[in-house]
Amino acid sequence: MKPLLLLLSILISACSSMPTVLKNAPAVDVNLGEVLGNVNRYRGTPVRWGGTIIEVENEADVTEIQVLYYPLDRSGRPRLDKKTQGRFIVQSPNFLDPAIYKKDSEITVTGNIKGEVERSIGKKMLALPLVEIGNIYLWPEEDYRDVYYGPYMGYYPYYYYPYSRFGYYYYPWY
Repeated sequence: MKPLLLLLSILISACSSMPTVLKNAPAVDVNLGEVLGNVNRYRGTPVRWGGTIIEVENEADVTEIQVLYYPLDRSGRPRLDKKTQGRFIVQSPNFLDPAIYKKDSEITVTGNIKGEVERSIGKKMLALPLVEIGNIYLWPEEDYRDVYYGPYMGYYPYYYYPYSRFGYYYYPWY
């Protein structure tokens, strides 16, 4: 019985796919739309936000990343299929290389809301929330491949025959 419980606990823990740098960080469940209305009210609040990188600006002592906000899924990854609520700025005291943190890359950050910063987007000035970084996770690019399984994949019975007119499957009723 104990090996079965051990196996079950290992399988359940393998299903939680949130990276540990994001899982262990404190965060309040507040979205960007709530903060945009009154940034000063949420100053110092720990958040876990994510989205896609718009631009990276390296200055002498700080790096700022402008992020297009998307809600997160259970694993902490930005849900690009949902509607965005705006932008926010992530500030890091460390150098973050723009060759690694590229435009349109997906990131999730944890940190505290520090205040707001004015940025010009086109000819409009916007006040964007500033998040002082705690942790950052750059999501690997997902490799989607179109896989063709043949015209009758899934039908039974089928037999392997490499020179069939149907590809690699031979159906005896034809």
